Amino acid sequence: MIYRLPIMMDREERAWHRALTAQLDATAAAPEPAAEPPFDLIRPRSACPQCGAAVRAHQNLPILSYLLLRGRCAGCGAGIPIRYPVIEALTGIASVLVAWRFGFSAACAGGLILTWALIALTGIDLDRQLLPDRITLPLLWLGLGFSLLTGADGGVVLTDPRSAIIGGLAGYLSLWSVYQGFRLVTGKEGMGYGDFKLLAAIGAWLGWQLLPIVILLSAGVGLAAALVMVVFRGHNRQVPIPFGPYLAVAGFIALLWGPELLSIWLGAAGSQ
Repeated sequence: MIYRLPIMMDREERAWHRALTAQLDATAAAPEPAAEPPFDLIRPRSACPQCGAAVRAHQNLPILSYLLLRGRCAGCGAGIPIRYPVIEALTGIASVLVAWRFGFSAACAGGLILTWALIALTGIDLDRQLLPDRITLPLLWLGLGFSLLTGADGGVVLTDPRSAIIGGLAGYLSLWSVYQGFRLVTGKEGMGYGDFKLLAAIGAWLGWQLLPIVILLSAGVGLAAALVMVVFRGHNRQVPIPFGPYLAVAGFIALLWGPELLSIWLGAAGSQ
């Protein structure tokens, strides 16, 4: 999904521009563009970008195939980017942590959905500086719907509907307010609307109570990462750094240990 979804969106945007151009200039005798072959999350089969050789089923096993192939295409020997096994390993580790935290339960199922979506959004944002509505908006609505479920004991699964609705509203409006204030002061846009929608989705899944933890964690991780990139890697300060990955990391931490972190924070604040 990290690789295919942005390409699908690019193709649809090109098709939309072609259709709009045809409507605006209906009298022009422009030749019909050749139809692009189908491309979605399933089609075509995975293939080597260098030689075009199709990746067979036994060559597409997460992590294991990369190790057996020694990180190279079986057809032409071109190197396979390390990002693929890294993302596969990250997804596996994160999924095991969610299963360990919640056990065999509805909360585990919801946690896995949220975790996989956060990983996909992180990869896309790092690649394209984009958090697609195709993921953030369904994730928001799923979080609100999931809050209606009850556990085996009759209690809430991750959060209750009231907390989820307030969490969605507060998540969106909090970053929207920061964005508007930053733009008024500097005349620049500090973040994109996708960040608002992502925090709204996290708030819908986890409830408004954990939003302060998510915001604090994402700000801390983002600041540390930005300092490292600028000081040690020579990152151009004029090039924006995507904030979505930091929100995703903070949301995952809050999913696993949010209540405990909130208790520690409130205890520390109350002791002062």
